[in-house]
Amino acid sequence: MDAPREGRDARTSAGARALLDASSDAAAVVSGRGVVLGWTRAAEELLGHPAAEVVGGSAAQLLAMPGDPVRVAGVVERCRAGMGWSGLIRVRHRDGRSIDVDLRVSASFRIGADECFLLSARERRQQWEVGQSVLDGFLTRSPVGMAVMDTQLRYVWLNDTLERFGGVPREQRLGRRLSELLPGLQAETIEGLMRKVLDTGVPVTDYEYVGWSWADPHRRHAYSTSFFPLVDADDSITGVCYMVSDVTERWTARQLLSLVNEAGTRIGTTLDVLRTAQELADFAVPRFADFVVVDLLEPVLSNEGHGAWLTDAGPALAKPVMRRAAMSSVREGCPEAVAQIGDRVDFVPPPHDAHLLIDGEPILIPALDPSDELWATEQPERAASMREFGLHSLISVPMRARNTALGLTTFVRSLNPVSFQPDDVPVARELVARAALCVDNARRYTREHTAAVTLQRSLLPQALTGGTALEVASSYLPADPSGGVGGDWFDVIPLSGARVGLVVGDVVGHGITAAATMGRLRTAVQTLADMEMRPDELLAHLDDLVLRLSEEHPDAEAAGAAEATHRSTTAFLGATCLYAVYDPVTRRCTMARAGHPPPVVVAPDGQVSFPEPPAGPPLGLGGIAFESCEIELAENSLLGLYTDGLVQAADRDMERGMSRLGDLLSRRDLDLDTLCSSAVHKLVPVPQPDDIALLLARTHALGAEHVVSWDVPVDPAAVADIRARATRQVEAWGFEELAMTTELIVSELVTNAIRYAEPPIRLRLLRDSRLTCEVSDASQTAPRLRHARSMDEGGRGLFLVAQLSHRWGARYTADGKIIWAEQEIA
Repeated sequence: MDAPREGRDARTSAGARALLDASSDAAAVVSGRGVVLGWTRAAEELLGHPAAEVVGGSAAQLLAMPGDPVRVAGVVERCRAGMGWSGLIRVRHRDGRSIDVDLRVSASFRIGADECFLLSARERRQQWEVGQSVLDGFLTRSPVGMAVMDTQLRYVWLNDTLERFGGVPREQRLGRRLSELLPGLQAETIEGLMRKVLDTGVPVTDYEYVGWSWADPHRRHAYSTSFFPLVDADDSITGVCYMVSDVTERWTARQLLSLVNEAGTRIGTTLDVLRTAQELADFAVPRFADFVVVDLLEPVLSNEGHGAWLTDAGPALAKPVMRRAAMSSVREGCPEAVAQIGDRVDFVPPPHDAHLLIDGEPILIPALDPSDELWATEQPERAASMREFGLHSLISVPMRARNTALGLTTFVRSLNPVSFQPDDVPVARELVARAALCVDNARRYTREHTAAVTLQRSLLPQALTGGTALEVASSYLPADPSGGVGGDWFDVIPLSGARVGLVVGDVVGHGITAAATMGRLRTAVQTLADMEMRPDELLAHLDDLVLRLSEEHPDAEAAGAAEATHRSTTAFLGATCLYAVYDPVTRRCTMARAGHPPPVVVAPDGQVSFPEPPAGPPLGLGGIAFESCEIELAENSLLGLYTDGLVQAADRDMERGMSRLGDLLSRRDLDLDTLCSSAVHKLVPVPQPDDIALLLARTHALGAEHVVSWDVPVDPAAVADIRARATRQVEAWGFEELAMTTELIVSELVTNAIRYAEPPIRLRLLRDSRLTCEVSDASQTAPRLRHARSMDEGGRGLFLVAQLSHRWGARYTADGKIIWAEQEIA
């Protein structure tokens, strides 16, 4: 049957366009005498002759066939008549081989007085002829499934590959629709795409979907399908052809990558071991399994390290000691579990033992058999759970990270009828590997953070007392866990003469290093305070200590002394500190600070002030002196020392924070402990990345009834009178049991002062929590405890004082020194 005229004209027109398209043809201009006048680059590429060799020569030398004058004359006459000519001829390549070309000769034209012809040629290539048997074999044996559907979307033809994909015989398919044969294979969606192709004539390519197949009903397959219309000679659509390829491996790889990428954002969101384990279990259910348990080694959960059970257990232990860290199930409450979170477990799939966790590979059991003797003997409770809940497939993956055995994760399927396959093992391995790294990170962080917190808490004072001079309260707010442990500290140090030292400091930085440095500085402050140093002198010695700590920095070992000291000092930013000494007898407070915020003072009438002793540089800079200042505090005044974290935050400046602190401390209706904790929590309602410390002290005064003093004449005969006065005063205070020891102490101290010191000499007795005897003089000579020999007549005075008193010592004043001795009051 002939095609309609419109169709023939269209095809003829297309053929003519192809014939006349000479854009890529080899072209040459030849004169009427057969001389080549022009030669194109395409002609050179076709025959290999450059223009210089051809132009001006005869065109006949390019032919690879015998000359035919009659034919040439006929072609010339036809072209002179304006009609042109085309045909097949053989020409010779420069390398000697022959080439068949389609030659076209244009109608003649003139260039000046010469008659010329334009010749264009293209190589004739042999067309491949396909036999019917070859075509049938290609269609039926192609690895791509193919089918032809009519306009009603019924099967007309399909090849062997498609029959194998679907598992439905060809005879059952022909004449029926896809939705009638495979209703679970997204049939409605696929038929919708085919209808779209029928309606629009536009192909649909590479549509991917996942479904089941009767050929492999226990495994999901992924397919890529393309649809295109079938068009007859008159351009009408007569059906749809579709081609389908099994892309399960590609789809699985892509799903694995997507699953792993998503797991990276869902697992390990916190530095908490148990939370990370639970995130792994929750993520895998139901995406990958119906029931997941994560069991971790006990040392991992207790932060004691890892692998302790290997060395302690000995060869008799066949299974590791673990605890259930997390689990998740498609069934509410995880009824499949035989152990709850926190319980001790020793599960490894039989017949494996503890070595599975150390160097074993993931275990795949595609089909669980609860009647198997190993399960029935070694895991009877789990075998019963398999039967009750239909647990039919299992993958167990050891959790290891950085050569550390952490535990075991087990994936189980029950409601999902598809058993685990070898392709699922890499997925499980990758999920567990990511979770194991997060668990190890959390374990390491928790261990370090716990050590830092323990160290810091052990270095801070456990109990504070201000004696009779001060009523003290403190509040310490640890840093936000994300910021780590800081280096804030505070202390209350009893001093001689009923005085009390108050200190607050802040080491720059976080972690164990900051906590350890804080402990060293706190110990140093206590030692220097016991040496009765003035606040400015104490800070100077503390500054020297921080400089030495800076020089111990590892960076200092690799460089020269001067350069290393400078660099390490820069690296170790040091610390800030405020040290104050309160004397309840004079009600005066002497203080000095090193880069620390000033204290706050609330007078008994509620007036708030911030006395500012000279700021001084932070500790660790060196080379700059510290200065002290002295203020007088009315009785029942409130003195507050704090770290900068209390008054400085991202949402406010320090001055505003100090003002708020003063307002909060000016309340008189709260006891000191409540006032202290309330001020901290109101100023810092949410966790901050820095430790916060507040030390409050309410001042008391020692009245005249607690203090008595006498001037001592520089006369040995005056010792008896001073000794008698002291004895009477002690008895008057009701301390008869201390009268004799007080008499001896006063006698020795006064005698030594008369013999070796310079006037004026003065004796003072103080009664507070202890009975203190003080002898002051104008000499700067330090007393020295001697151990007299058996034949010596003297040298036993201070030794005797040391034996009779609770503690003794000396402190220096602007006018001299004071030797003191304290006795315990029962």
